[in-house]
Amino acid sequence: MNLEYFIAKRLIAAKGRKSTISAPIIKIAVTAIAIGMVMMILSVATGIGLQQKIREKVSAFNGHIIISNYDDNQSEVSSKPISTRQDFYPKFKGVTGIEHVQAVASKAGIIRTADAFEGIIFKGVGKDYAWKNLDEFLLEGKLPNVSAKLNDEVIVSRFLADRLKLKLGDRFNTFFMKEGEGNQKPNLRVFRIVGIYASGLQEFDATYILGDIRHLQRINKWRPDQVGSFEVFVRDFTQIEQKGREVYESTFDATDPTAALDTKTIIEKYYYIFDWLQLFDFNILVILVVMILVATINMVVALLVIILERTQMIGILKSLGTTNWSVRKVFLYNASYIIVRGLLWGNTIGILLVVLQQQFGLIKLNPENYYVSVAPVYFSFGYILLLNLGTMLICLLVLLLPSYIITKISPVRAIRFD
Repeated sequence: MNLEYFIAKRLIAAKGRKSTISAPIIKIAVTAIAIGMVMMILSVATGIGLQQKIREKVSAFNGHIIISNYDDNQSEVSSKPISTRQDFYPKFKGVTGIEHVQAVASKAGIIRTADAFEGIIFKGVGKDYAWKNLDEFLLEGKLPNVSAKLNDEVIVSRFLADRLKLKLGDRFNTFFMKEGEGNQKPNLRVFRIVGIYASGLQEFDATYILGDIRHLQRINKWRPDQVGSFEVFVRDFTQIEQKGREVYESTFDATDPTAALDTKTIIEKYYYIFDWLQLFDFNILVILVVMILVATINMVVALLVIILERTQMIGILKSLGTTNWSVRKVFLYNASYIIVRGLLWGNTIGILLVVLQQQFGLIKLNPENYYVSVAPVYFSFGYILLLNLGTMLICLLVLLLPSYIITKISPVRAIRFD
């Protein structure tokens, strides 16, 4: 039998414990650990959840890696065509971990209605476009049919529809300037709204409409096998930088450097968004450190009070030949019980709040500031287990220091202590 554990268990189960001086201190310690664990679970769940959600939104409109021509054009418009006759299209076999490749093109235009006008970017997509990435953003209607004959179907954002006073089924005029042809009249296309989307990312909602890429191929006088760029999706986002380098090396032609293609990850293209997202890692770390610090301080106070209350017991145990380490283990077992109680309450409340937010979206956010309207959460027992083990381990390691006071207690004085 483990003597130290047996004594600690008897101390915990003692009936008179609730009336001792340490009782309220222990309750405060349990509460502090529980609140700390709730805050840690929520901070990690919301921080990672928000990062993942925004990454998904950005990649849904751009892919993870963009392959395009080298040119001086820093805008979103496709200026030079690329042939689809590439080794990496439609299947990227030269690099592992590539999930999908799609050909797209984009061109700036102006939508003109009877009451308003807006500058837009028409993004042309083809049969290979992964519409599944936009399914969750579709509010009304359907997605354009780009697999059949060339048609006038497009989807626009709720933001543009409201500003232009358009609704599902409406037709509108869009003007595209002719590049390099002086002051000639612009190309006119009439499109019909078959779907309305809202991504929550103002950068895209205020600009993009999506339709058939064949419109842009005709306007730009491109051949059917010419597109503006390729969007590449990787299976594991954490490997995006590595895969970006591999894609670049795979598309670079050493025999003809002038024909080389440029590659850029969305982290490089939208660096300001991803730099902002990295701040969440620092915020999460600060919350974890503060919460663990609060929990350990309360546990140190609680342990010192318990040791003070049991001074006579310590003297008796030491006079019977019990080693200092054995006596310290008794109180560390006692402290472990308090920590576990706090962790149980904290996990129960924290997990419940995460599940409620995940199912019902109780906490709303301003999409103009956070790019999402509902606070997303990431739930995994893996990080919850790590938080519990980390908190338990740190608390017990810190408690080794105050438990050292036991070694300084004299058995004779302790027995006579009142």
